[in-house]
Amino acid sequence: MEAAEAEYFSKDFEWDELRAEVENDPSFRYHLLPFESSTIPSSQTTTRATTAAEEEEDSTAWKRFHIRHSSGKFFKERRYLLKEFPELVSCGESSKVLEVGCGNGSTALPILRGNEHIIVYACDCSSEILERAEEIIDAATVVSVRHRFRTFCCDFSVTGLPKWLACHSCREVFLQKQQNCLSDVKESHERHFNDSNSLKESTCCIGGMDFVTLIFTLSAVTFQRMLASIKECFSVLKPGGTLLFRDYGLYDMTMLRFEPNQRVGFMEYMRSDGTRSYFFSLDTVRDLFVGAGFIELELEYCCVKSVNRRNEKTMRRVWVHGKFQKPM
Repeated sequence: MEAAEAEYFSKDFEWDELRAEVENDPSFRYHLLPFESSTIPSSQTTTRATTAAEEEEDSTAWKRFHIRHSSGKFFKERRYLLKEFPELVSCGESSKVLEVGCGNGSTALPILRGNEHIIVYACDCSSEILERAEEIIDAATVVSVRHRFRTFCCDFSVTGLPKWLACHSCREVFLQKQQNCLSDVKESHERHFNDSNSLKESTCCIGGMDFVTLIFTLSAVTFQRMLASIKECFSVLKPGGTLLFRDYGLYDMTMLRFEPNQRVGFMEYMRSDGTRSYFFSLDTVRDLFVGAGFIELELEYCCVKSVNRRNEKTMRRVWVHGKFQKPM
C-alpha cells in the first residue's frame, strides 16, 4: 500500500524538461499560439447575453456529465489528499471544510475517514451527483459521518457561494451555540438541501471555513470567471484559513491530446461533451490567488509517470499543487 501511495507524491520527471520537449515539437505548436475568438460581440448588451448563455451551457454540460457517471466507478477515492494536505488530519476538533465542486464525494470521503471530528460542507452544480455523494459516503464505514457531511446545490462560479457560510455579524453567536446547531442537524431527517435558505434555517450561520478545497474544480470554470470564483472562496474562509488546491498543470498528457478545434481559449479546451478544461502554469495560479487576496504558502508542479496496463504506454501527468492562506 505504501508503494502505491508513494506514486502520487514522487517527482518522476522534471517539468522543465517536459516543457522543452513540448515547445520544440512542431506537432504541439498550436497549443502555444495566441488564441483569437472568431466571434466578437458587437455591443455590451450582447456580451452580457452571451456570457449568460455560456454559463448555462457550462453548467448543463457538467450536469449531464455527472448523470452519465453517476455509478461512481468513474471517480476513485483520492486517498493521496491527506498526505498532500496533512492539515486536514491535524486540525482542531470541529474544524470546517468547504469542498467546492465535490462530485461524487471522492475528495470528501478520505477527509472524513482521516479525521473523525472534521465537518465537511460540500457543494456542486448537480443535485443528482450530490445525492450520489450522500449515498456513497453513507455506505462507507466512517465514524459519525451522518452529521459531518452536509451538501448544498450551488454553482459557485455563476451564483457565488451563499453568505450563510461566513456571516461575520453572527459569528460570535454561532460559536456559543455551535453544539446546539450540530445537534439539530444530526436529528434532522432532511440530509440534502437544494437551496441555501433551508440549510441556514437548520444550522444558523456557519461562521466561516477553516479550509476550502478546490480539487480539479477551477479548471472547469471559464478563465474569465476564475478570479471572481476564487474571491468567493476567499470570502467564506476565516482569517488565517487555508485554501487547498490541486488541478491540471501545463503540458499534462490530457492537454496534449486535445485537437486544434477544441481550443476555446489560451490553454483552455472543450471536450466533445461540452465540459471545459484549463491547464495551469504556476505563474497563472499565483497571479489568480494573490490577486484574490491570498498569501502563497506552497506552489509546485507534481509530475508523475503512470503506466496504462492495457497498452503498456507510459503517460506523463502534470498537476499543480498549492496552498494559499487568507491573511489574519
